Amino acid sequence: MQAELKSLKIDRNKTTRTEPSRWATRWIIIGIALFVVLGAAALINKYANAATEVETIRVHTSGDSASGGASVVLNATGYIVAHHKIEVAAKVIGKVQWIGVEKGDHVRQGQVLVRLEDDEYRAQLQQTKGNLANLLARLAELQNGSRPEEIAVTQSNLEVAKADLENAKVNLDRTRNLASQGVVAKQTLDDAQARYDGQIARVASLSKTSDLARIGPRKEQIDAVKGQVEQARGAVAFAQTTLENTIIRAPVTGTILERAVEKGEFVTTSFVGDRGAKGYVVSLADLNDLEVELDIAQNDFAKLHANQKGTVTTDAFPDRKYEGRIFEISPEANRQKATVQVKVKVVNPDDYLRPEMNASVSFLADDQPAASGRITKPSIVIPASAVKSGSVLVVLGGKAVSRPVKTGATTPQGITIDQGLIGGEELIPNPPASLKDGDRVHIKGT
Repeated sequence: MQAELKSLKIDRNKTTRTEPSRWATRWIIIGIALFVVLGAAALINKYANAATEVETIRVHTSGDSASGGASVVLNATGYIVAHHKIEVAAKVIGKVQWIGVEKGDHVRQGQVLVRLEDDEYRAQLQQTKGNLANLLARLAELQNGSRPEEIAVTQSNLEVAKADLENAKVNLDRTRNLASQGVVAKQTLDDAQARYDGQIARVASLSKTSDLARIGPRKEQIDAVKGQVEQARGAVAFAQTTLENTIIRAPVTGTILERAVEKGEFVTTSFVGDRGAKGYVVSLADLNDLEVELDIAQNDFAKLHANQKGTVTTDAFPDRKYEGRIFEISPEANRQKATVQVKVKVVNPDDYLRPEMNASVSFLADDQPAASGRITKPSIVIPASAVKSGSVLVVLGGKAVSRPVKTGATTPQGITIDQGLIGGEELIPNPPASLKDGDRVHIKGT
């Protein structure tokens, strides 16, 4: 018992000490580590997204001035497109019976491209023509009136009725005399009077019928049938047009860009999907009317104006230059891209240009002539230090863009570029070793 009481006694010599929980310690360590990781990520992201400051020079061709007054005021890239691309659709529904063009074929305006099956439309046309013939015959009958034979028949019937009337009158007079003498009954007199009255009515009716036969039909009847004839003619014209629409012709002279249907496929007047009926049969465009679509950054938009000249080149044929001219500037900007669409008309396109090709346009100062559209060999010389592993870096849209180049002879002024640059680019002559394609850059001094 004493031992138990002794165990309950408080030892005042021991000091009370509170230690933190192991879980609290762990959460503190985790919070500190997370804070350090987030801070490091933010720091890395800041430096990763920072634009590298670079120096640039404007690439000049042999035709550019050697001083700061270069002929090219802006260089932009885009795509060649047809000015008017037409998707030739059918006006009627039906199954393709014949198609006579392939992709790339040159067609003339009015040339037959596709024929649809037309059996139903021919039957409808024949039916409407038969209805029209029936109504025309009916109209001719009304306009010509009664035939002489018909008039003679009505007149003959009238004469017979008059003769019967005279006979009925004689019989009535005889019966009346006999009835006054009491020879016949009054009923017999009444019967004779009734026959006489009936003959009078019959003569009057046949007389009017004879008159109508001589006069002919009413004007209102003729006008009503004329209206039906016009309706029938309209139905025939509609059926004829519908039948002709089974033959699909080229609306303009141009080149077939796409053949959308094959023999046996069903064509409708509205697009319902690749696996269903087709809404159009071919697409075509006039390849002598080409343009370049460009998205110009809003920061560079002030450098351009309507009808401004430019030199057009393509990646496929970089040695061929074409004269271009701004003919359309979009009335509104693209908010998401921060760009304004500009269309440059290619003045003298040739067979080397194709829709959807990559194209570059060097916009020229107002006092500079554009390219002639023939093969040219521009002389471009850049510092040798700008070429790294067969490519150079140019500034485009705030980023460093790699351009592969084909180099030529080395001169005291630098290295000659035979292919890859057209003039007007913002070239980085001494790119840092860490600068890569697509990195953000900032031009020094701007």
